[in-house]
Amino acid sequence: MSENAFQIGRVGFADQADVDLFVATLERYEKGELDADAWRAFRLLNGVYGQRQEGVQMLRVKIPQGILNATQMRRAAQIARQHGGRAHVTTRQNFQFYFLPLAEAEDAMRRLAEVGLTSKEACGHSVRNVTAPPLAGVDPDEIFDVTPYADALAHHFIRGPRSSSLPRKFKIAFEGSPRGEARAAINDLAFVAGLTADGRRTFRVLVGGGTSTLARVAAVLVAELPAGELLGIAEAVVRVFHAEGERKNRAKARIKWLIKKLGWPAFQARVLAEYELVKQAGSPSLPFDAQSPPELALPAPRLDVVGAEVAGFAVWRRTNVLQQKQAGRVAATVTLRLGDLLPEQLESLATLSERFSDGTVRTTVEQNLVFRHVTIAALPSLYRELAAMSLGSPGAGSLADVTSCAGADTCAIAVTASRGMGALITDAFADSAIVRGEEPGLDGAQIKVSGCPNGCGQHHIASIGLQGGMRKVGGRALPLYHLSVGGGPSRFARLVGKIPARRGALAVERLLSVWRKRGGGVGFDAWLAEVPVEELRVELRDLFDIDERSAVEADFVDLGQTGAFVIGEGEAECAQ
Repeated sequence: MSENAFQIGRVGFADQADVDLFVATLERYEKGELDADAWRAFRLLNGVYGQRQEGVQMLRVKIPQGILNATQMRRAAQIARQHGGRAHVTTRQNFQFYFLPLAEAEDAMRRLAEVGLTSKEACGHSVRNVTAPPLAGVDPDEIFDVTPYADALAHHFIRGPRSSSLPRKFKIAFEGSPRGEARAAINDLAFVAGLTADGRRTFRVLVGGGTSTLARVAAVLVAELPAGELLGIAEAVVRVFHAEGERKNRAKARIKWLIKKLGWPAFQARVLAEYELVKQAGSPSLPFDAQSPPELALPAPRLDVVGAEVAGFAVWRRTNVLQQKQAGRVAATVTLRLGDLLPEQLESLATLSERFSDGTVRTTVEQNLVFRHVTIAALPSLYRELAAMSLGSPGAGSLADVTSCAGADTCAIAVTASRGMGALITDAFADSAIVRGEEPGLDGAQIKVSGCPNGCGQHHIASIGLQGGMRKVGGRALPLYHLSVGGGPSRFARLVGKIPARRGALAVERLLSVWRKRGGGVGFDAWLAEVPVEELRVELRDLFDIDERSAVEADFVDLGQTGAFVIGEGEAECAQ
């Protein structure tokens, strides 16, 4: 089976009956047969969120494992053109569309379903999108390709008997290599590829990771699970969470809180006992041989797209291109500014995926896109096409490739306009040695921004994390950010201090300056993980301090905004 066979199977993720039910339930709500709380819960389970702006919604669409085919990209472009003017890639590999009037939700959902895309259980207290590394199947360092296993688990849970009625959201990730691209350690449930001594495929099963309040690294439930038992153990974990998770206090309803309540030994024993019951009842099985799953089939090389190198190509190739394990093929990352794509860019990317790749792209948790299976000879032509549509920026995965949640631009509960902070930092390092990959020691360092403590921008695990907040200065609200350092895929950042929003880029530059002077040859990311925060507080003190005398009028206006800073008062809907 080829990778495109996985893609064809993805049509099964969508079902027009979901849209029929959405429309029928909306009619009941409009007739007064359903109260506001029940409608809200149902709406969220179908991926429809209220925005900060009245009268419009945000629609989140699941992209399992981040895989999109050309037809789906073209349809997404149509939806984006009609609603909000952009498609936004989230930190869980999904797409989001904005400014959607509720009356037009049916049309958007039906058109997406026609090409296999669904918003079912993209939000709410449900099993969310199953994420996987964008390089799965092509990564030279991977143990094995986790794509078919992740695909099977996503199919197993969607519309499942418990998938839409959990105590809280439930996030699942797969990892196939040491790169940690899917952030397994901060997921509710994660599967990390492994091999036995005799070459049998296994998964290390992790449970209970999460950020926000009670930041916690997932613990090992099973150290070496035979790959064929994947669905059964996942079912057992979800059943225990469904039966025993907190349902009154939503702030303490994630599975990590259940683990804290029971204690790890008791929780682990409870899940393993449930797993025995699952097996006794007939454990669900994978739709393929677990030890010999479907394999990738390389698309035939295109010989008509060979072209000469152009300005900027060498830098882009150095920072955005990775050699695949398949000889002569590479994966090329398209750096997206804050995860955004214009409709015309999506349409062009669809065509490029057919010309240069296998007709698909993969979204990433860093809010970028990846083309796979590109021939080395075709790279200059691909770059030329990307640059022509303003998508040829280098620096993918660099310190300047900032991750950000939606923030106060659209999110009702965000404190600050996190996208404004992301843009400020991105622009501060534009055309720098950092973006060009010319400064050694910066590998692995990332900046992530969230507009509130929920942490949709994943600031808790960033080298430099920024969380939106506010303080009163002279009786006026001033936007600021909690600045943390030293986070990583399986470790949490440490708070350094609170910095006025407009000094965010200055703080990053100051941290880099201190590292260059005192790093002692240690990489920036590793240095931030170990440097005493007290030392950094001394170095940044002048940036943290602000009062009525030192504040200027611009300090009271959030980044990317024009009016005085105002804190939103919406209900918590938009946590990714």
